[in-house]
Amino acid sequence: MTPELKGLLLVSAIKVLLVFVALLVGVLVVIWVERRGAGFMQDRLGPNRVGPLGLLQNVADGLKNLVKEEVVPARADRVIFYLAPLMSFVTALILFAVIPFGAPLPPFDVTLPLLGRVVHEGPIPLMVADLPVGFLFIIAISSVAVYGITLAGWASNSKYSLLGGLRASAQMISYELALGSSLIVVLLLAGNVMLSEIVAAQQRMVWFVFAATLAYLMLHIAAFAETNRLPFDLPEAEAELVAGYHAEYSAMKYAMFPLSEYVALITMSAFITTLFFGGWDIPFTAWDEQAAATWSLGAVLRTSMTALVFLGKTFFFVWVFVWVRWTLPRFRYDQLMFLGWKVLLPTALAYIVVMATAVLVLERWGIAQDWKYGLILFLVNVPLVAAVVFGLDRRRVLAGTQRRVPMEG
Repeated sequence: MTPELKGLLLVSAIKVLLVFVALLVGVLVVIWVERRGAGFMQDRLGPNRVGPLGLLQNVADGLKNLVKEEVVPARADRVIFYLAPLMSFVTALILFAVIPFGAPLPPFDVTLPLLGRVVHEGPIPLMVADLPVGFLFIIAISSVAVYGITLAGWASNSKYSLLGGLRASAQMISYELALGSSLIVVLLLAGNVMLSEIVAAQQRMVWFVFAATLAYLMLHIAAFAETNRLPFDLPEAEAELVAGYHAEYSAMKYAMFPLSEYVALITMSAFITTLFFGGWDIPFTAWDEQAAATWSLGAVLRTSMTALVFLGKTFFFVWVFVWVRWTLPRFRYDQLMFLGWKVLLPTALAYIVVMATAVLVLERWGIAQDWKYGLILFLVNVPLVAAVVFGLDRRRVLAGTQRRVPMEG
């Protein structure tokens, strides 16, 4: 085995292990934050018995699920019933593989015990797989994730579970179109589908939340539907479907559905950070963009600082998801469909036309892609956002398609 191949395998193994452990620990932290945050918003304590401030409550719940009895419905499709939770969990995990979470590390050429000479040529990107189609990879795999939910609802042989699975598939189809259409503007601005290049484009210009504000708003709304979070948690509406698609699951098979949901929540927050908030970029600084040629304290400090900044941005959006869950009520199903098909999708298509025209005009004028370029696009977005926010008939969206019929007598 050549030193270069050993270096590639060693770096890949370390990054896979690091991301996997970080996601699992992050899920425990996010669940604790949500439960304590819900208690704070509802003027109660939340978990506070197991460990300091209830930090070990999630560990206790995990151990409880490990020792609980596994129950399988008599007429369930056993093979698909067992595979569905695994499908949801695995697809949620691999989504994070293409997201850059820090500045690249410098190359190395070292001799290690047992391994011998190990070489990694070129900078080490802080992402598991630097795919040339990373953007499209996330869109595609996030679409596959709904298969686990749909198959779980079908394999359970329960009417409530089946309704939850059908709702999940319809919701995914409706909001995947709006999500993908809104992100075409990001590709227009960056000129690339690699997430690392999208981060680099934001370092040259401005964060895309300013240059494509309306696209960010539509992505964030669609992200609630893609992750089945309130106010779009129709597939598992407890008041209507008795927990929905996972009503017949128990023990660890049940626990894998909330785990996959929280992993998808972290991944979607990291995706929003990467596309619209500069990723690991530290604002108002340039030293984080200078790639180091050799290992030094400055290179390690630069990478560590950018990773911490990325973590802080991601955690902020995780808190936004938690905040919205305990603030807004659940939409009706017709309202959900109305918002996806008659508001978000037409707005996204019109927005593509406007932004493509603006980008074409700026290129014809010969304006370089720097902060001035981003400022002009920001000034274009301000009236567009105002027109959508103030021009949208919110009463019609909330009314949906149902008409109230007066009762006789």
